[in-house]
Amino acid sequence: MNIRHRPYTLADFDYALPPELIAQHPAAERSGSRLLDGSGSLPVDRRFRDLPALLQPGDLLVFNDTRVIKARLLGEKPTGGAVEALVERVLPGHEVLAHLRASKSPRPGSRVRFADAFDAEVLGRAGPEGALFHLRLPDDPLRLLERHGHVPLPPYIEHADTVDDAERYQTVFAARPGAVAAPTAALHFDAAMLDALAARGVRRAALTLHVGAGTFQPVRVDNIAEHRMHSEWFEIGADTVAAIAATRAAGGRVVAVGTTTLRALESAALRSESGAALQPCRGETDIFITPGFRFRVVDVLLTNFHLPRSTLLMLVSAFSGHAHVMALYRHAVESRYRFFSYGDAMLLTQAPTLPPVDAPRGGVGSGPA
Repeated sequence: MNIRHRPYTLADFDYALPPELIAQHPAAERSGSRLLDGSGSLPVDRRFRDLPALLQPGDLLVFNDTRVIKARLLGEKPTGGAVEALVERVLPGHEVLAHLRASKSPRPGSRVRFADAFDAEVLGRAGPEGALFHLRLPDDPLRLLERHGHVPLPPYIEHADTVDDAERYQTVFAARPGAVAAPTAALHFDAAMLDALAARGVRRAALTLHVGAGTFQPVRVDNIAEHRMHSEWFEIGADTVAAIAATRAAGGRVVAVGTTTLRALESAALRSESGAALQPCRGETDIFITPGFRFRVVDVLLTNFHLPRSTLLMLVSAFSGHAHVMALYRHAVESRYRFFSYGDAMLLTQAPTLPPVDAPRGGVGSGPA
C-alpha cells in the first residue's frame, strides 16, 4: 500500500537514470519496442507486440489524434542577433504565441526574420508572467511552419531533426495539427498492431489534446501542491463519449494511450456534474494529477517512461500507486529499458483510490469550456 505519513515532496519522484538510457532515436520498427507490464504486483518484461494479448475483447483504446507541427523556427533580429522560436499555439488572423530565445528579447513593434524567408511582427508579451511572445505572421502559420519549420524534438534529444524524425515523431493516425510535442505512447502503434487489436476485439476511439511545450516544464518547488500547470486545448466528441459509455455498459475497460489522453478524459469528467455521465466538451485544461486524485474514466494506462521529478511521473504514480511505479522504474533502469519520447512503453492498471489525506491534490482543475 502507498499510505503516507507526510505529504509527497518533489524528492519522492526522483530516480537515477544513466544518460545512455535516454533514447536518441526510435526503434527500427514502431511496434518493435519493449513493453514493461506493470499491471500485476511484479514487473514482467515483454515486447510491445504482446499488447493485444494483454487486453481483453471489449476493451476500448482511446488515442490522442493531435498532429505535431514543425513548431521550431530559426531566425534573426534586424541587428543580426540569432533568435529561436518555438510556436506554442496558433491563433486566428495569422497570429501565434511562441517561446523566443535570444540574447536580448525583441521589443513590441519590432520584426524577426525567420528561415531567411518571412518576417514576423512582435505584438507583445503574453501568457503567465509574460513567458510567451505574441507574433503576427504574413501567411497561414501552419503553412509557413510546414515549409520552414523544424520538428520540435524534446530538449533531451541531442541531434538536429531529420527527415526520419518528421515521420517517426508523429503517430500513424495524427489528424489535427496543433501539438508541439508528440503523444509518445502512441508512437509504438503501426498498421499491423492496429489490425491485431481489432482482430482481438479491442475497439478504438479518439480525442484531441494539443500537447504544449509546458509538458517539459520542470517542477521548481519542493511542495508539489504549489506547482502550476501549463494550459492545453482539448476536445472530446460525441462519438468518443458514446464509445466510452457503451464500453462501460458491456463491462469493458477504458484504456488511455498516453498521459495526454488520460488528462483529457479526466478533465472532461471533472466538468460533469457529480455522478453524471461524461459529456462531449472542448476547451482548456490545466489539470495537475498527483497521488490522491480520484480517477473517474480511465482503467488502464499505456505510457512511456517519464523524466525524474516531472508532473507526468506524478500522474502515473497517482494512477498505479507511488511505491509500485517507483519500483517499476528501478526495474526498468536495471533492465536497460529505453527512456522518454523515443523509448519503450509501460502498461499500468489503476490502483485502488486511497484517501488523499497523506498527499496533496495538486492544482487539479480545468479551464473554461
